[in-house]
Amino acid sequence: MPRLLGSVRARATLGATAVVAVALVAAGLVVMSLLRANLAGHADLQAEMTARETAAKLATGIPYNRLDLDDTEAHPVQIVDSSGRVRAVSEDLQSISGTGNPATMPWPMTTTTLSAEDDDDDDLDEEDPHPGQVSDEVRHATGRATVEGSTADYRFAAVQATTPGGDTVTVYAGASLATTRHAVAAVSRGMLAGLPLLLAVVAAVTWLVTRRALHPVAAIRGELTEITSSGDLTRRVPVPRSRDEVADLAAATNQTLAALERSVTRQRAFVADAAHELRTPIASLRTHLEVAAAHPQLLDVSELIVDVVRLQHLAADLLLLARLDAGDRPAPPEPVDLAELVRDELRRRPQGTRDLAIEADVANAPRVMGSRVRLARVLSNLLDNAERHATARIRVELGAQDGGQVGAAVLRVADDGAGVPPDDRERIFERFVRLDEARSRDDGGAGLGLAITRDLVQAHGGKITVGDAPEGGALFQVQLPPPAESHCRTR
Repeated sequence: MPRLLGSVRARATLGATAVVAVALVAAGLVVMSLLRANLAGHADLQAEMTARETAAKLATGIPYNRLDLDDTEAHPVQIVDSSGRVRAVSEDLQSISGTGNPATMPWPMTTTTLSAEDDDDDDLDEEDPHPGQVSDEVRHATGRATVEGSTADYRFAAVQATTPGGDTVTVYAGASLATTRHAVAAVSRGMLAGLPLLLAVVAAVTWLVTRRALHPVAAIRGELTEITSSGDLTRRVPVPRSRDEVADLAAATNQTLAALERSVTRQRAFVADAAHELRTPIASLRTHLEVAAAHPQLLDVSELIVDVVRLQHLAADLLLLARLDAGDRPAPPEPVDLAELVRDELRRRPQGTRDLAIEADVANAPRVMGSRVRLARVLSNLLDNAERHATARIRVELGAQDGGQVGAAVLRVADDGAGVPPDDRERIFERFVRLDEARSRDDGGAGLGLAITRDLVQAHGGKITVGDAPEGGALFQVQLPPPAESHCRTR
């Protein structure tokens, strides 16, 4: 139960229900306020119409005792002259309050006068209307009246009129608020009764809609669980047909699974190839040792050293590739002078068994940000590859892209060998790949040099390509980004 209440579906349902509840309560309060104001305005209009009708009769000269106030039974009327004396009232009106008039009754009648609530906060004009006229001003107030022994709240309208004889009187007419309050109460009860039902419907619909929306997520989770338990990375999660966030999540999950599958496949192939490559020098070393144990006089130490060095280089290359695959990054990048790097590498290289001429053009050498050790490894691998394939000459050039302007640094290593066929120019950067003429392990190559070179260049944010050299052999070109971009990518 706690897990169910903490689920996305439960939280979405509770959230939607709470929002709808708040919205409905706010809307109900607004509706009630508007309804109450509308009904109060209707009561004011009825009271004003009754007051003006009575005031018009007085303005035409109808005397007080001739006024027919029996028709105003639903709207009690009180007529007061300028001295505050009550001149006429409706039949069965026993008391009235809230008109603001301390009236003096000419007949037995109980009167209680309270301070009036003037909605308009405006008093009637001090200037009386002319004889035979009714004032345009009206004042509204809330009070109480007792009619036939029943006391209720009323909205009163006060209108002044002047008789043809010059007497100014104020006519007070009321409209009952009972209807207004009964209507407001009925609407309130209806809203209170319907609110829980409406909230229950909203909660049920939200629960069902959320369940349907999250159904693909459950399918994705189930498939991922099965993939994890089985270890079969070739499987993929189902992608819903709807073009929504869940479909994007499923597509991204499948992309992750595909990348994971490629990574695992590459790792397994790497382990298999590494084991295959290590088997040969280890077997050769074991053979030499067994022969030396049986016939010490036949021990060839120099050949043993060659095998050990080859094994050491292979182990170092495998370790470097493993670090690169794990996302290993060198120390913080530093400015690297490529011209100085080339000169140091050429001075450091031992003289090979073949007489090869190495030409270097480093006049226009820009600086880059990166690891000097790893960039030196890039140059060393390219020179090793060129020495294995060159016939007589190797050329090293440094420059900047776009005609020497500030931009990417370019390192070119060319040889005059047989070159690389176009179909193999991407394959040679794969691990443990040797072309037919370079398959011999006697040269010390394990097919890892160019793969390491590409990974190191990419780690610096650059790229490496191979093409045809003017000398007829292969031309390897390394492009490194400007110092700002290189600093961002290699940190």
